[in-house]
Amino acid sequence: MVLCSLKTGKADMKEGKITIKVQTYESPCGKLILGTYGEKLCLCDWEDEKRHPKIKKRISKLLHSEYTIEKSPLLVKVSEELDEYFSGERQEFDIPLLLLGSEFQKKVWQSLLSVPYGKTISYGMLAKEIGDSKSARAVACANGANAISVFVPCHRVIGSDNSLTGYGGGLGAKRYLLNLECGYGLFCL
Repeated sequence: MVLCSLKTGKADMKEGKITIKVQTYESPCGKLILGTYGEKLCLCDWEDEKRHPKIKKRISKLLHSEYTIEKSPLLVKVSEELDEYFSGERQEFDIPLLLLGSEFQKKVWQSLLSVPYGKTISYGMLAKEIGDSKSARAVACANGANAISVFVPCHRVIGSDNSLTGYGGGLGAKRYLLNLECGYGLFCL
């Protein structure tokens, strides 16, 4: 997976205004809003989630850009890779990502990318992986602010007692994704 991050969109603005191209994707467990900026995926978020407007606003502000409903070759590729993932044919994505958030959030999201398909991790373990074992709650908040669900696999984070914890797409979507990846067992441990 190609990973990119951006503090602001000012460098790109010198060449002209770039819009965030968006379209919807009907997954087996809910509708996703996909968004690309240039040649990078910056949004794969659950449409029916209450935090979605806040995430859209954050992305637009950081990129100094607006949303347009428009297809692009990258959005077609994103949809194809999601189709393959949901059919069980894909375990890793090849889409370049644009992570937009604080340095701490990006550190958490980058660490999430190393959690393998079919495995889970607790918030506490994720906090240890980023070098701050006492930041489990901050890690949970960063996990909840992830704008690129599925691709940045925040669904693989569970409670320290192996319980199913909150998820942007709802617990039903989280359970579906974990079952898809774990062969429909209880959870991947």
